[in-house]
Amino acid sequence: MFPTILIVDDEPSIRESLKGILSDEGFEVLTAPNGYEGLKVIEAEMPDLVLLDIWMPGIDGLETLKEIKKDNPFLPVIMITGHGTIETAVDSTKQGAYDFIEKPLSIDKVIVTINNALNFRRLEEENKFLRKKTIEKNSIEGKSSKILELRQEIMAAAPSDASILITGENGTGKELVARTLHQLSIRADYPLIKLNCATIPEELVESELFGHEKGAFTGATSKSLGSFELAAGGTLFLDEIGEMSVKNQGKLLEVIESKQFRRVGGERVIQADIRIIVATNKPLPEEIKKGNFREDLYFRLKVVPIKVPKLSERIEDLPLLAKTFLNKNARKYESTEKEITEEALNILSKYNWPGNIREFKNLLERLMIVVDAETITADDIPVHYKENVDNDNYLNFKTFDDAKKAFEISFIEKKLIQNNGNVKGTAKAMGISVSTLKRKMKANKKSK
Repeated sequence: MFPTILIVDDEPSIRESLKGILSDEGFEVLTAPNGYEGLKVIEAEMPDLVLLDIWMPGIDGLETLKEIKKDNPFLPVIMITGHGTIETAVDSTKQGAYDFIEKPLSIDKVIVTINNALNFRRLEEENKFLRKKTIEKNSIEGKSSKILELRQEIMAAAPSDASILITGENGTGKELVARTLHQLSIRADYPLIKLNCATIPEELVESELFGHEKGAFTGATSKSLGSFELAAGGTLFLDEIGEMSVKNQGKLLEVIESKQFRRVGGERVIQADIRIIVATNKPLPEEIKKGNFREDLYFRLKVVPIKVPKLSERIEDLPLLAKTFLNKNARKYESTEKEITEEALNILSKYNWPGNIREFKNLLERLMIVVDAETITADDIPVHYKENVDNDNYLNFKTFDDAKKAFEISFIEKKLIQNNGNVKGTAKAMGISVSTLKRKMKANKKSK
């Protein structure tokens, strides 16, 4: 299907000559003698691009452009301008025109400008599609009242440029919330840069945030851009902000207040045009009392507070989350998507989920791998999730050996979860050899 071009010009000769040339180039061409007729054609035919003369009787090109952009903001418009109206043409680009071309018209210039405008529109459409897919990917699954409330908070906070403090336990999805906020913000076309404050040595935090010049310190063999510069125009997400030292908190606060910074070892002042979102699992008011967190920085960051609920507070979302994770695992491992029985989900709904969403996701991935059948049943659920190792359930066993065996199974299950299923790491944490752990896991699987 060929792109459709609408020519709006009060001169019949220009309309006809352009129509002939563009038709020869393979375009579908529509024409209109004035702005009013042009608007009617746009409403009826939805062309892919408009060539619009600036000087016309009735409503002129600039007024027509304004009307076009009201209802069709993504429709590319190229202005046609006569001698002495360049300044007006430049003004038209500020009002949404893609570009302008001067009379007498150069055919090559017309064709190049049209193709550039159409390519630009394609890129815009692709970006809109990719942004939609990214938002879908980062969507927060669930229909519980807690999640509906969280979504409403995100929708209200996203369009503003205010700093946001996201709180919640480990594994609840704080980063997912940050990414959703960015994708729904006015800065979505610019980068989202994440910096985990817990993983950076204290002496390197300033360089990671603001960058450094070559030779600024030992090991600085070349210039490096920091997160503030990399996130220019977009969003800087500082995860685990509660782990940042008080000294570095002061430097961060100074930049937030002044909206400018210098690279380490540099003199040039750089503007900090970014939005800041931070996250923590620590209760910052308590950290302030202990002297571990600056109160002034806390209030700078907590313009909009958002708390992410624990999984135990939204247990009714378990079936939907299970389906989502099993679907993703099936695609990841290129296998058939497994089902999970209601009985199995009922068992999991009674567990308190200290590891939150992350623990549930890891469990389902593990079940996806170890369960041969197409359906995960109650018998497949590890014993750790059936009995709380911290209560007195072991007193209900008839013999010491039975209680000891149940405890061993639960203990191994729990340690595997804590080490994200890594057998070597689990064995090290338990103080046993890998071969011993594998033997026990195999024996425990048979005894279920």
